Amino acid sequence: MLKVAYHPIYCHPLPEGHRFPMLKYELIPEQLLYEGILTSNNFFTPAVCDKEIVLLTHTEEYYQKLIDQTLSEKEQRHIGFPQSPGLTLRELTLVQGTVDCCHNAIVHGISLNVAGGTHHAYSDRGEGFCLLNDIAVAANYLIEEGLSKKILIIDLDVHQGNGTAKIFEHKKEVFTFSMHGEHNYPFQKEKSNLDVGLPDGTNTDTYLELLDQHLSHLLETVQADFCFFQSGVDILATDKFGKLKVTMEGCKERDRMVLEKVRNKGIPLVASMGGGYSPDVKTIVEAHCNTFRLARELYG
Repeated sequence: MLKVAYHPIYCHPLPEGHRFPMLKYELIPEQLLYEGILTSNNFFTPAVCDKEIVLLTHTEEYYQKLIDQTLSEKEQRHIGFPQSPGLTLRELTLVQGTVDCCHNAIVHGISLNVAGGTHHAYSDRGEGFCLLNDIAVAANYLIEEGLSKKILIIDLDVHQGNGTAKIFEHKKEVFTFSMHGEHNYPFQKEKSNLDVGLPDGTNTDTYLELLDQHLSHLLETVQADFCFFQSGVDILATDKFGKLKVTMEGCKERDRMVLEKVRNKGIPLVASMGGGYSPDVKTIVEAHCNTFRLARELYG
């Protein structure tokens, strides 16, 4: 059965100006339930991630700042959200959601987190609306528990997964692949195992051709036994910050390509939603829902 991590805490109230980016986390499950793509049985509620699991990736000093609400004003500016106990709770639950998805993916082939994809978070700090790096925490958990020997992270958000790249720069068990806007945030890039920087205005055909080429090669050469997919929909031409020209159908084909290629290799896959900033929230929700629709179609 397709299992999806969701918890209402994702929609914890935020100050005016910060609510719109969070709205999709409520609307995605509602839309999938309305269409009958998923039922309530497909969703599960994650608990709060244990400190010991978080500390496999993040420093104790940074973790304690989040718990004690002692981030400096500068640290909060870099994150983009004002600190609050509710926000810390949200991050700890979404991280556990991705960890739980790993166990479900091992059993069912795939599992998805309605939230997550917080790839700008470093081990000792947050950036770009990301406090904790859910994919990095889950990857380190799999390795620590002996559940994986080689992990491929497929990061297709329009922004480079800088925090993820830095966290794993010296860890041979994890291969980081980021295909992103070359001239987009973060402007100081880290070094992934493979970075594919795209020029502004990259269209659908070029995007899919490059992805097909690189992903096919990586699935043959990396020899991964587990994959994570950061499926940000900020590659859309409608996105306020994306700078690319990928259509809605092109974004869906991107997801189909990833899911089909990974499934055909028999590799468990966990997908986290990542970013999306089109002016109309319906566009964001539709693009994200396509990922779930495809998971249901391809994995049953």
